[in-house]
Amino acid sequence: MWRYFAGAGAAALLMLAGMFLFRGSAASEFKLPAAPAARAAAAIADEPLPADAPKASAKTREQKRFDRFDKDRNDAVTREEYLVARHKAFAKLDTNHDGRLDFDEWAIKTTTKFAGADADKSGALTRAEFVATAPKPRAGAKPRCVCPAAPVKEEAED
Repeated sequence: MWRYFAGAGAAALLMLAGMFLFRGSAASEFKLPAAPAARAAAAIADEPLPADAPKASAKTREQKRFDRFDKDRNDAVTREEYLVARHKAFAKLDTNHDGRLDFDEWAIKTTTKFAGADADKSGALTRAEFVATAPKPRAGAKPRCVCPAAPVKEEAED
């Protein structure tokens, strides 16, 4: 038990020493340059402000979702309307159109992917073959971060 107390005391001493070192050296060495006010003011002056603030759609998220399901626009979602997406998904999977979904039909995409990746047809994927099963990036997918282009620095001529 004394080991825990000794370890906690040593950790507290290290944290205290780190605080003193950080406060003493960091404040005097690093100073941030002032923001370039001229460039920021020029960017603001170039674009006129719109007369009115943009307005959100009058419909809420749930109202839009309800409208997607209500195909006949009678302000009621029937069971058939609610399940139409599931029927379409089931129909795509039911390849023999018998109204039943067996395991092979359900796993056809995965089975096909495995068979295509198994180049030597051994029934097992090696590390090199497994790489072929990695998900491919979607064409035309939006990037996660859309950042503005960095301003180009102009070199001063002397």
